[in-house]
Amino acid sequence: MSRPLDGMLVVTLEQAIAAPYCSRQLADLGARVIKVERPDGGDFARSYDTRVRGLASHFIWTNRSKESLTLDLKRPEAVAALKTLIARADVFIQNLAPGAAERLGLGHVELRKDHPRLITCDISGYGTGGPFEKRKAYDLLIQAEAGFLSITGTEGDMAKAGISIADIAAGTMAYQAILAALLRREREGVGDHIEISMLEALAEWMGYALLYAFEGAPPPPRAGAGHATIFPYGPFATADGTVLFGLQNDREWSAFARVVLQRPDWAEDERFKGNAGRSQNRAVIEPVIRQVLASLSTEAAIARLEEAGIANARVNDMAGLWAHPQLAERGRWAEIDTPKGLVPVLKPLGGSGWEPRLDTVPDLGEHSRAILEELGYSATEIAELIDSAGDKASK
Repeated sequence: MSRPLDGMLVVTLEQAIAAPYCSRQLADLGARVIKVERPDGGDFARSYDTRVRGLASHFIWTNRSKESLTLDLKRPEAVAALKTLIARADVFIQNLAPGAAERLGLGHVELRKDHPRLITCDISGYGTGGPFEKRKAYDLLIQAEAGFLSITGTEGDMAKAGISIADIAAGTMAYQAILAALLRREREGVGDHIEISMLEALAEWMGYALLYAFEGAPPPPRAGAGHATIFPYGPFATADGTVLFGLQNDREWSAFARVVLQRPDWAEDERFKGNAGRSQNRAVIEPVIRQVLASLSTEAAIARLEEAGIANARVNDMAGLWAHPQLAERGRWAEIDTPKGLVPVLKPLGGSGWEPRLDTVPDLGEHSRAILEELGYSATEIAELIDSAGDKASK
């Protein structure tokens, strides 16, 4: 079965999460992704941890189905080799430090002048221009600058997201924009340049909170795992665990009062009409909810919530997610190969007529020799370009 991006070549100068997550999703759709890495350790995400049979969890997640080419870009002949590769590419993605690509002669203006059908994508912390252009940008720093930390956590303490949400936002936005540029190129025959900043990507995801604080209005308060503006909504302790649920309207409140709380007198109580009424009377409602649920097992609480038609969830940890019955029943797990053996992964969604690509996570420089041979380099030239200390394929 053909995949949507079969035949497309994507070349990346990428590291960490944002750009690798973007290009991995392109690889999922069938694109050939060649990841250019430094010989002396490669993408620094390779060494973030050793949790997956000695390999890094972040790297395994964002780098399957790619080929690794090691080039020392401090050497002019290595930059020339990369330019030769880019000349064959459909997409070039980079998230080097601001200005680094331009200093190498790999800026989008120069590349697209020579290759007008090429789609270039730069991912950075803050974007080109402005007072923050050259500032270092890590995920947590962007969470702070974008206001995410100000609305996340408890009333007394802010908290960061448990995942790299700014990187993921930027990688997702870049992936979407590249797909759009490929569609436009198919229609009009020209490439494009895409610039994604982590700050702007996460600011887009902050849209509700921004508008909630429109014209100086108070921002959403930090509400822990609950909801800042909807009540009841969030986790509540049961006799043997925790259950999470949320109410959206008066119809659900009426059913919740009658079935879950077994307080039919509250079902039509004017004090609790509308979310505003329930939020205003939180101090009256919340102790009763906690008292009732504390007397029930998690299963019994879920049974009442289901009977009332209230959306609910268990609060899983990672072991619970690995064992989630819905993912198992839907066949959402697959295996990929790595330099240390097979590893289970969540299978990306495909179409009814094609399956997503799930190929090997590359070892550092694993494909260097084959790629350079493909570009027409001689054995002598390849030997000069390859750093054998960092390239298994050259040994």
